[in-house]
Amino acid sequence: MLTRIEPADLGLQEAAELIRRGDLVAFPTETVYGLGGDAGNASAIERIYQVKGRPANNPLIVHVPDVAAAQSYSAGFPLIAAAFARAFWPGPLTLILPRHDRICPAVSAGKNTVAIRCPDHPVAQELLQASGRPIAAPSANCSGHTSPTTAQHVSDELGGRIALILDGGPCQVGVESTVVDVTGTSPVILRPGAITQAMLAQCLIAAGFSAQVTVLTRHAGNTADEPLSSPGQLESHYAPRTAAYRFYASDIPRLNAFLLKKRHQRIGLLCLEGFAAPPTMAKILVLPAAEQACARGLYGALRELDAAGCDVLLIQCPENSVGVWAAIEDRLRRATKELPV
Repeated sequence: MLTRIEPADLGLQEAAELIRRGDLVAFPTETVYGLGGDAGNASAIERIYQVKGRPANNPLIVHVPDVAAAQSYSAGFPLIAAAFARAFWPGPLTLILPRHDRICPAVSAGKNTVAIRCPDHPVAQELLQASGRPIAAPSANCSGHTSPTTAQHVSDELGGRIALILDGGPCQVGVESTVVDVTGTSPVILRPGAITQAMLAQCLIAAGFSAQVTVLTRHAGNTADEPLSSPGQLESHYAPRTAAYRFYASDIPRLNAFLLKKRHQRIGLLCLEGFAAPPTMAKILVLPAAEQACARGLYGALRELDAAGCDVLLIQCPENSVGVWAAIEDRLRRATKELPV
């Protein structure tokens, strides 16, 4: 199959027709590029899992144009969900809601809930409007690998597997959406993202709710067969193909010992601005010290380092796990292995 990258304005109507036909299209959102198919079409959903090589127990996110559409594709829309939607939609926030039977069960890995969000990207919005369908869309890459934030990233991974990639430029957020379960009495963050715990808590206070926003701390293992509650819960995820190890600024003695042991290998380093990089690195990439800029450049840097021909990669994780840093640390922890002692 020939995969074409088309400017969004030229390829939009074709993309909408492909979605209506039950085919797949890659398209940009503000977070990462998605691999989209009609969320009510079982064949399209099966094809998404096949193209990505995605485990059947890992659910998908359904993209809709607005709150009214979200309400029509869920079997209930709690007051807290309405407050979050008013505050953060369109935007990088996904809500776990009761699933309506208009949504294919495979979207939710067979669970009775569904992950829904309203994306804040003009191309995504135009595609939703033009197709008239709710679009299920995980990241447009092979399952478990580094997410795509440009059309070329998608082509590098899925070229030959899908017909069309809509090019809407680089993604501005750069990490996947925050996922919040609002089916219980208190909201629970299942995956951190650009909408932070503090932002959600402030929203609840402003709306007059007494509920607290908590964060899921137990992570599902990547060999579990039971359906996961949310995308992004596999322990190994977002990973480069080259062996990658994480370290923190406090791990310098262990880092030096690791470098000594690997002194005859080509080592690539991804570090944060301000880190004193050892001079023996074969390739060094530096991420900004500002959290939003760091998130925006994260996956592109991981991909560039992965393509540098190194034997081993070393990835610095942020010490700060507050705000967007929590999302960055989450992605890097899942993308890497712990630095050996």
